[in-house]
Amino acid sequence: MKIGLSFILLFIIVVFGVNGQKSTSDLNQFPKEKTPEVIGLRIAEKFLNTSHSQYGNTRPPKPPTQITYPDVCTWLGGLWFAEATKDEELFNRFESRFLPLLRGETNMLPKANHVDNNVFGAVPLELFLKNGEQKYLDLGIKYADSQWKVPNDATSEQKQWAAKSYSWQTRIWIDDMFMITAIQAQAYRATKNREYVDRAAKEMVLYLDEIQLDNGLFYHSPEAHYSWGRGNGWMAVGMAEILRILPKDNPDRTRIMAGYQKMMSALLKYQENDGMWRQIIDDEEAWKETSATAMFTYAMITGVKEGWLKKKAYGAAARKSWLTLVDYINVDDELTEVCAGTNIMNSRDHYMNRPRIVGDLHGQAPLLWCATALLR
Repeated sequence: MKIGLSFILLFIIVVFGVNGQKSTSDLNQFPKEKTPEVIGLRIAEKFLNTSHSQYGNTRPPKPPTQITYPDVCTWLGGLWFAEATKDEELFNRFESRFLPLLRGETNMLPKANHVDNNVFGAVPLELFLKNGEQKYLDLGIKYADSQWKVPNDATSEQKQWAAKSYSWQTRIWIDDMFMITAIQAQAYRATKNREYVDRAAKEMVLYLDEIQLDNGLFYHSPEAHYSWGRGNGWMAVGMAEILRILPKDNPDRTRIMAGYQKMMSALLKYQENDGMWRQIIDDEEAWKETSATAMFTYAMITGVKEGWLKKKAYGAAARKSWLTLVDYINVDDELTEVCAGTNIMNSRDHYMNRPRIVGDLHGQAPLLWCATALLR
């Protein structure tokens, strides 16, 4: 039987694309230098060979006084990546970096008094899930439990949140929807106690109801009316992570899935032709920012792999963003064009003029998350 030349050409275009590359939605095959194994290992090694950061800045003017959340996020990503690649030696090196915090560097343990500090517990809980050592469980659960245990010096507003069964650390900043849900999700994975994941889901719904816009994006907070890129990234990853483990019978699952899919649909609209997203997502004059792009990529990869998102559209978006994103990594294995840590302010200039940092862990961490998600 003869097959026409036009049919063969059409088949090649559909499967491999016009440039002979793999299908644009394929999340399994990448150019050799851009595979998740290669990129993930580069970023993991960079972290292991870099001192603790000061809120993500790996070149701080003064030595850090505690472990800060960008280190936690990168640590967690490194552990995930080591597990995904079945690299026991790499996992052990990430654990070895942690051990001094239990001995001579206990002063570096963050106080369990703020969302940005409490997320620290996610790392020892990940170590517990791997080796079952009680010391890791005890430390991690302390941070998870204290997020709902009201301290004596709590403000009246914090007490009001607690009275409604929310965390006393609630403040309706989108960043919180990774910081709170990550530690609570880890506690659930470690203990199988539904209380942890159920209360995290309830908290997520509160934030969805308060700050998700009609267009699917989020303001940084009710007081800061700008859809800041990385802030939206924390929400995107937070929803993806809690949905990965949330039991099917949880009463808030449907609401969270709807919020997640609404956001992913909005992100498709605002993605640039090269795959990137901007510092203010819906502002065409804003610069292209890498940490937000990495977080959105992770959320989309996860959605495609879990079957929550259509592969043709979202797989293509995630593949495009990954291939462009890794071009922002310099020869020192540092991601460039990373927005510095950012507090809320109802000012466009505040977000437009944020410093652009090289190698900041706010960007290194979600690169590791993406590499892991591609390998799952």
